[in-house]
Amino acid sequence: MMQMQFPGQKPEYGVVETRPPLAARMGYWGRDKTASTYDLVEQMNFLYVSVVKAKDLPVMDITGSLDPYVEVKVGNYKGVTKHLEKNQYPVWNSTFAFSKERLQSNLIEISVKDKDFGKDDFVGKVLFDLAEVPQRVPPDSPLAPQWYKLVDKKGEKINQGEVMLAVWMGTQADEAFSEAWHSDAHSLSQHSLANTRSKVYFSPKLYYLRAHIMLAQDLVPSDKGRQPDTFVKVQLGHQIRVTRPSPMKHVNPEWNEELMFVASEPFDEYIIISVEDRIGPGKDEVIGRIFIPVREVPQRVETSKLPDARWFALQKPSMAEEEGDKKKEVKFASRILLRLCIDSGYHVLDESTHFSSDLQPSSKHLRKPSIGLLEVGILSARNLLPMKGREGRMTDAYCVAKYGNKWVRTRTLLDTLHPRWNEQYTWEVHDPCTVITIGVFDNCHINGKDDVKDQRIGKVRIRLSTLETDRIYTHSYPLLVLSPSGLKKHGELHLAIRFTCTAWVNMVAQYSKPLLPKMHYVQPISVRHIDWLRHQAMQIVSAKLIRSEPPLRKEIVEYMLDVDYHMWSLRRSKANFHRIMSLLSGISYVARWFGGICYWKNPLTTILVHVLFLILVCYPELILPTIFLYLFVIGLWNYRLRPRIPPHMDARLSQAENTHPDELDEEFDSFPTSRPSDIIRMRYDRLKSVAGRVQTVIGDLATQGERALSILSWRDPRATAIFIIFSLIWAVFLYVTPFQVVAVLIGLYVLRHPRFRSKMPSVPVNFFKRLPARSDSLL
Repeated sequence: MMQMQFPGQKPEYGVVETRPPLAARMGYWGRDKTASTYDLVEQMNFLYVSVVKAKDLPVMDITGSLDPYVEVKVGNYKGVTKHLEKNQYPVWNSTFAFSKERLQSNLIEISVKDKDFGKDDFVGKVLFDLAEVPQRVPPDSPLAPQWYKLVDKKGEKINQGEVMLAVWMGTQADEAFSEAWHSDAHSLSQHSLANTRSKVYFSPKLYYLRAHIMLAQDLVPSDKGRQPDTFVKVQLGHQIRVTRPSPMKHVNPEWNEELMFVASEPFDEYIIISVEDRIGPGKDEVIGRIFIPVREVPQRVETSKLPDARWFALQKPSMAEEEGDKKKEVKFASRILLRLCIDSGYHVLDESTHFSSDLQPSSKHLRKPSIGLLEVGILSARNLLPMKGREGRMTDAYCVAKYGNKWVRTRTLLDTLHPRWNEQYTWEVHDPCTVITIGVFDNCHINGKDDVKDQRIGKVRIRLSTLETDRIYTHSYPLLVLSPSGLKKHGELHLAIRFTCTAWVNMVAQYSKPLLPKMHYVQPISVRHIDWLRHQAMQIVSAKLIRSEPPLRKEIVEYMLDVDYHMWSLRRSKANFHRIMSLLSGISYVARWFGGICYWKNPLTTILVHVLFLILVCYPELILPTIFLYLFVIGLWNYRLRPRIPPHMDARLSQAENTHPDELDEEFDSFPTSRPSDIIRMRYDRLKSVAGRVQTVIGDLATQGERALSILSWRDPRATAIFIIFSLIWAVFLYVTPFQVVAVLIGLYVLRHPRFRSKMPSVPVNFFKRLPARSDSLL
């Protein structure tokens, strides 16, 4: 193994490069000849037993009924199917998987039993020798199940009863792997077993729905003695948006306001639009309402013409005293003018744009073909913390990976701090500048508890553009979690990653195209609306995935999508400030280098710069070729220093190693806050102090900009007169003097020897600092 880390970072927070025995790396001579394309994980062998059905089972009870179930026993491991009441021809369709490395017996015993109130009755059994079980390797077709006669406890055939079985040796690449009952979950009930299986999920397809509220006519308010103060409320599912009150307070109001929502297929919801009258503070009355099915709203692809606005008749709100009054219903003829459309040319953002995994438009007609494949082998985790230490257990860990609209969940490995999943998944890649997120969680629902939340163990984000094509990356990533008590390392996650490009021309062309679809630039959505729509999209995705089986619960989806990334955090603000300072440090380095040249700290380098400067002045056509050649040489020189590991969660960059506990408590506080007033006062004072320094910096920047604008504004008449006269003199001088001469004079003046320099500021700096700004006009 080789330890890799960023400068200044603690060793335990670094990434470790590993060399697991993967088939993709071992080549033809080293790999197993029976290995399939499942080559980014270590091969794990399993004994599979498929119990399909039984027929003609004998009756065991005095009542003449039979409640059969099957028990599969291999050594100390025992799996049981569901029992079916009063059925001599039961169908189970259950599959059991036993890890070969844990098998302690060479005998497979499959027994059919009758469920009873006391001791269950023995019906019959089938025995297999482990050495005679056939080996199956995908892509071979599944093994065909066969009928087997039942025998009694002595091994003699009974008169009636047969069971259909299939028994084979396979790997985790087998199709039956994800649905099988696993031997490490032998203590779980059938209900809890569903929460341990590996599954693949897909996010719902999302669209932006645009509602243009124009005007209404012939409104009928309840109080006809006053002019109505109307507004429109639009509701789609749990999303509610309200227009501003109409500036015209009468029965024919106008709003002319656009509202946007997030809709999801299969468009089985209704848009509820109600016109309401604000009678008083906190008191609104519905004047009319309309229900519009989302599936009837027209779709708009790209920048095509918007659909025509339509008039919709408003329905009078149901009131108990008006029920059955048909005459009043006929007179109610209020209507509203709307333009509704589903914009399928946008990409609906359901995660932060900084680490988005999908940038494709909603419309399938606008989507580009894939440029490659991303293959991820989730190998194992090591040194996990015991998340259930108080319950006398260790950790029941599983992984969730998200890229694009595809989510995958590994099986849960019970009561272990060193789980080995060895599961491989594949995604199509449409844009290399995207990010895959892999999280590890502790399963808290294996005991039938529904009122608990799965605990976070940590996550890893990897940007695909940082990966070399066709190279296999095998690294162990630290699982870091920030909590109110500080930064904790919960273990390491071992991954194998390979990005394969299938269309090189298309991938290179992606770097010249905008990140988001065309509609985002032709008709941009404001940042304020984008944040609100992103939150709504996250809620829709979470609500859809939690209805799966096993469910991807809300806390999992929110953690993977970073739902609280936009919330205020002093720690994150410090991290962003240090990022800016690290960028400015490069400019500062260049300025120091140039200062060293000007002050002749290294005479040889300064003389060479003089020579280069004179050559470029004499041959100006060489300036641009020299610059680009210099960039090429720098890039070529840095190739040997290129990063060899994918990016990961950097604790030092995140300012998470030495964060003050109160700053973390503030970051994890609810919104609105739930802390006592004295703590809030202290945090407010601290925020005022930080904001005061930010305010000073912003004020200084504004001052410099206003000084630049005041040069020609005659705010200071003497300064402006001096500047324009000096500009006239320079114009005449530059007109009569060749450019090369001017450039040489300026260059030699800038690069002059220190003995010809003064420690006092230069004349242009003195002149600029004397220019007026508007800071003296502030109260």
